[in-house]
Amino acid sequence: QVQLVESGGGLVQPGESLRLSCVASGSIFRIYAMGWYRQAPGKQRELVALWSSTGSTVYVDSVKGRFTISRDNAKNTMYLQMNSLKPEDTAVYYCYGHFAGGEVWGQGTLVTVSS
Repeated sequence: QVQLVESGGGLVQPGESLRLSCVASGSIFRIYAMGWYRQAPGKQRELVALWSSTGSTVYVDSVKGRFTISRDNAKNTMYLQMNSLKPEDTAVYYCYGHFAGGEVWGQGTLVTVSS
């Protein structure tokens, strides 16, 4: 079983940056996809960025040019670099992984963008 643990959330002002981390542990035999979702208060969970083992990476339109997903295979860690943050980016951010054993979610980390 794979576990995902996020970190890096916090309170920032508009225009600032944050980097979220997601560490995967456990029996990682194969990774089909990994990414980040977010859920704002009163809204449905939405995809933010997704990396696929086919080599493709997709971003939701609202974060294109501001957010970047990356992976460090040696550390089993995925990152989400978030620049030029806006109040509408406020949400709980969840790490997601699709592994050989199935889909796994992290517990979430809160990002608050407010002046």
